Amino acid sequence: MKKLIRYFKESHLELKKVVWPNREEVLTSTKVVMVSTLVISIVLGLVDFLLVQGVNLLF
Repeated sequence: MKKLIRYFKESHLELKKVVWPNREEVLTSTKVVMVSTLVISIVLGLVDFLLVQGVNLLF
């Protein structure tokens, strides 16, 4: 039981050291992830389309 209590105390102390991002940083990071995901999905979709068209030409 002592180990469990010590674990929670140490976890609490570590969480106090964390530098949490502010709202603006979170929104900026979210926008970057969304745009990156969109761009990568478009590129992969285009590559998939071109590969399918190439295979259809062969067969």
